[in-house]
Amino acid sequence: MDLPTSSSTLFQSDIRSLPLLNRGKVRDIYEVDAKHLLIITTDRLSAFDVVLPTPIPGKGRVLNTLSNFWFGRLDYMMPNHLTGIKPEDVVKTADERAQVEGRAVVVRKLKPLPIEAIVRGFLAGSAWKEYQAQGTVGGMRMPPDMEEAEWMPEALFTPSTKAEQGQHDENITLKQMENLIGEKLAREVETMSLTVYFESMKYASQRGIIIADTKFEFGVDEDGTLTLIDEVLTPDSSRFWPTASYEPGHNPPSFDKQYVRDYLESIGWNKKPPGPVLPPEVVARTAEKYHEALRLLTQNAD
Repeated sequence: MDLPTSSSTLFQSDIRSLPLLNRGKVRDIYEVDAKHLLIITTDRLSAFDVVLPTPIPGKGRVLNTLSNFWFGRLDYMMPNHLTGIKPEDVVKTADERAQVEGRAVVVRKLKPLPIEAIVRGFLAGSAWKEYQAQGTVGGMRMPPDMEEAEWMPEALFTPSTKAEQGQHDENITLKQMENLIGEKLAREVETMSLTVYFESMKYASQRGIIIADTKFEFGVDEDGTLTLIDEVLTPDSSRFWPTASYEPGHNPPSFDKQYVRDYLESIGWNKKPPGPVLPPEVVARTAEKYHEALRLLTQNAD
């Protein structure tokens, strides 16, 4: 598939012809009509649930292109929110068309579930920290003497709440998720999250990438049909590792924003707003990693 080539940067969109509904950490959402939304993926980057002041050039187009790739690849498994309507057709001016080019989608307006569906296959990030402290992941007991980045005995579904911008998501139990969305829907979310994770892992591993963990978001339509929404299997929502350098006991160099997280940890930032400005070398290296992940996963794909 064609890879995005434009290097123009968009920190915040300004679409005057449509009502703005929300600015998230990365995405700006506008209302097209009663049944459709325009979602623009900007070049903003969030870390530790804080939007940083420094954009990553081309990041929004990478995320949009990669999400659309995965939505298409997984649509035989479950429905998604895409409509096929061109974003350029729902805005008015040349400036607005330039803002949506390659970085926006028109989607069905669905009811989003108030949870984030997280699947962890490897012991990394917050899962590693929890294991070190308590011997558990998502409150579930793990075998003793596991190493960082080790493949867990089984992939775990560990849901969390959706925090407001600037706040931190909180892990919740399956029972708490059932209380939020109902037992039947909770089980469907768990099953589909694990199924999609394993299917995407199988594909990505053939392209030189390990998906250590990932986050899915779901919505339901008026009939209650579970639908994949937001973004899917991108460097923002997933931890991507190169298979060539993977070795248990070490956190591999990743294709995602872990590079930024590591930098922020190194400077002792307190993880509260406002976020620090990123130096040019961190920006350039991060942009390079995003584009490399896209190239490996999509170039010459079936």
